[in-house]
Amino acid sequence: MQFDNSFLIQFALSVPLLAAFFAAIIPYRNVRDSFMVTTSLALPFFVFKIYQFMVVGNGVLEWKLYEIIPGIFLHFKIEPLGLIFAIVLAALWVVSLVYSIGYMRKNNEGNLCRFFAFFCISIFASLGLAFSANLVTLFIFYELITLATYPLVIHNRSAESKKAGRLYLGVLTATSAIFLLPAIILTFNAAGTTDFTVGGILTGKIASDFAMFIFVLYILGTAKAALIPLHKWLPAAMVAPTPVSALLHAVAVVNAGIFTIIKVTVYIFSINNLTKITSEFGQYGDWLLYLSAFTLIIGSIIALTRNKFKELLAYSTISQLSYALMALAMFSPKGLIAAILQMVAHSLAKIIMFFTQGSVYAVSHKKKISELSGMGRVMPYTFAAFSVAAISIIGLPPTLGFLAKWDMLEGAVEGEQFIVVVVIALGTMLNAAYFLPIIYKAFFEKEKAGNGIVINRKHGEAPVLMIISICSTAIMVVALFIWPEKLIALAGMVGK
Repeated sequence: MQFDNSFLIQFALSVPLLAAFFAAIIPYRNVRDSFMVTTSLALPFFVFKIYQFMVVGNGVLEWKLYEIIPGIFLHFKIEPLGLIFAIVLAALWVVSLVYSIGYMRKNNEGNLCRFFAFFCISIFASLGLAFSANLVTLFIFYELITLATYPLVIHNRSAESKKAGRLYLGVLTATSAIFLLPAIILTFNAAGTTDFTVGGILTGKIASDFAMFIFVLYILGTAKAALIPLHKWLPAAMVAPTPVSALLHAVAVVNAGIFTIIKVTVYIFSINNLTKITSEFGQYGDWLLYLSAFTLIIGSIIALTRNKFKELLAYSTISQLSYALMALAMFSPKGLIAAILQMVAHSLAKIIMFFTQGSVYAVSHKKKISELSGMGRVMPYTFAAFSVAAISIIGLPPTLGFLAKWDMLEGAVEGEQFIVVVVIALGTMLNAAYFLPIIYKAFFEKEKAGNGIVINRKHGEAPVLMIISICSTAIMVVALFIWPEKLIALAGMVGK
């Protein structure tokens, strides 16, 4: 029996919606959680089938759902970059959902039906973004991510969370309306289409100065990438429960920003076209590279000054996202692959770090770095996984983060972008300066109480669901260092 190949897209998009439905209508905790986790396991299955169909079978997956205006459809088509994003979503949704169940139970959080429903809708929106075939579909799901995560940011309903939610919603929607939407309209007027196309739909259609203007609009309109000065929403959103922070930093929101910029760069402008355009502006053409480098260093310096665990991780995210954008801004094939690897490496490492922070809070209610002395001996599995994540963020083997930075360095040397080499070296030292002391403190310092010294043994590890999530993700980080071939091959197919 023959099926329209779009059924794989339809089934994949249906999975998080089905999980959201179960979350919203089932009031019984154990039944609801079992249905959600079981349903979430179907997404990796469908994404794997999509991978087989596209990469092994060399097939094309496409689905036109609805004509929004004449000639522009709500249109899904999976290409290699979208497939990579979908793989990350499928893997991290399962572990983050399992972790969230353990965390929310341990902390006796309320309004769980609403929480998990919006959590799953956020995954649906991110998957729709990953599968988008044109700018209009991308814009719709980009905005849906913001709207779906907003109730999660203000989940506690405190005055502080509502204030943070206003900033979160205000910055992300305002930048989209003021910059991103006009960029899409100008692109359509110039190219006559919004479809993502290999070689770039604007290539040869407009003058270089106008193309650069539109490119600037896209970068400013994608505030989810958290470039300075459009980064304030990200640290503010840390008032949300830790599973939400993990969702924002590793699964959906910031990844959506990096993904959008990469996709626009490759399929609206093209790497080769942007190389020509930026060269016409001389040193000013490298503005994205300089802005990314500035954000990278400033984000790391601010992280060094933070004692609150979540704040340090938030500014670390701002810095790490800029590694990907700086690599992309070299506008070279090697830089493109490095940007994609960095997007994946950061997702895996940062979700582990937020899982660690949440686990520490769940068992001890400690929120500060200065309070972590001896915690590695009390929570060895948690902090062993955190150590793997920290090594990956720093860029050392045996982790995926090392491969990402190595490709960045290779691309920078090949393109004679020596400022990138200097920034990576300085950024790596700063990363080590704020993460290695945490590892040392956790494993080698004893907890101090007054003038005496005690070892805290009032609690042990976090609940088993949280440990499973943390350790399984740490295994992914190392596994992708040992067996990176398929990921690198898929990244190398982007734009071809």
